[in-house]
Amino acid sequence: MPVDLIIPQIGESITSVFVASWLKNPGDTVQAGEAVLEIDSDKASMELPSPASGVLTEQLAAEGDEIAIGAVVARIAEAGGAQVTVPSAASAPQPAPAAQPQVKAGPAARQQAQRQGVDLATVKGTGPKGRVLSADVTAAPAPEAPAAQTGAVAQVAPFPPAEGVDRVPMSPLRRTIARRLVESQQTTATLTTFNEVDLSRIMELRKQHQDRFVKKYGIKLGFMSFFAKATIEALKAFPAINAEIDGNDILYKSFYHLGVAVSGPKGLVVPVIRDADRLSFAELELAIAERARRARDNKLTLGDFKDGSFTISNGGVFGSLLSTPILNPPQVGILGMHGVQERPVAVDGQVVIRPMMYIALSYDHRIVDGREAVGFLVRIKEAVESPERILLEV
Repeated sequence: MPVDLIIPQIGESITSVFVASWLKNPGDTVQAGEAVLEIDSDKASMELPSPASGVLTEQLAAEGDEIAIGAVVARIAEAGGAQVTVPSAASAPQPAPAAQPQVKAGPAARQQAQRQGVDLATVKGTGPKGRVLSADVTAAPAPEAPAAQTGAVAQVAPFPPAEGVDRVPMSPLRRTIARRLVESQQTTATLTTFNEVDLSRIMELRKQHQDRFVKKYGIKLGFMSFFAKATIEALKAFPAINAEIDGNDILYKSFYHLGVAVSGPKGLVVPVIRDADRLSFAELELAIAERARRARDNKLTLGDFKDGSFTISNGGVFGSLLSTPILNPPQVGILGMHGVQERPVAVDGQVVIRPMMYIALSYDHRIVDGREAVGFLVRIKEAVESPERILLEV
């Protein structure tokens, strides 16, 4: 009996994904746990493993198709026991018209072929293993116009792009990100409040203990673990910012699963550090570094994106001085960190130069009031400027 490969739940409020590419074709042998296809979501690209060893018998979606969570995307005939048979034209009970050869092409090439009216089967692919690229489709000769028929309406060819304009289709991941960002803006009452933090004490601590920290843990002590610890203490003080809306109810969460935005090869992804409140500074730094490495290697798994309750995004690593981060529903808060800049500030009536960072909190005003949002940032500011408060939890 065939085993279904099902699109799993990969994160809150995600209802569908896109098929980015098939890594196995019908008739290919697969091992349990071996990647069969790659999917795109608004979180990241990821590979779906085979649930059993056997032969891939059916692909139920093409590259570029949008598939609902929980839908069957492929079937695999298990090896062992009954003989595995792959459906083919020769073994089909009824003869069918000549089957179209399966063309290896990504969603961009398929969309380009559809716009140009080009049959992908006639295009010679120049990509790996003969894969058809969008450039191959663009270079393909235009199809001949069919003979005029009575009452037929002539098909008008699309206008070529203007000079100096290169029309490139959005990737499935980028289309999903675009849709989700618009949904976030349309379905939440988002506001952003700001504050600034003096990082002098943290920089002194890092300078004083960095060598011993690296020697013991094999990783540098950064800013993120301090802000993660401060964020958790602020979430405990203002639980509405760690909650979510479910219809007419508010779900208050007693866990602190922090999403940390990291840069991957296809864009920014937000893996989740579960139970971050139970981790030490070193464990937080190691967890963040490990997820950043797997994001760069495209090795994040489905479980890395589940159940986040709050997100931290550090645009400062790219040079951002100030921003208004966008909410990641159903979360109702996101903290934006920014670049460190030496600026003149007044301290005890004196103008001094201090390393300063702007921080921003975007929040859903439906359940978070301005007083709570401002108090949340003030709590983070106080904890970061006096790191001993983090250790004492005061």
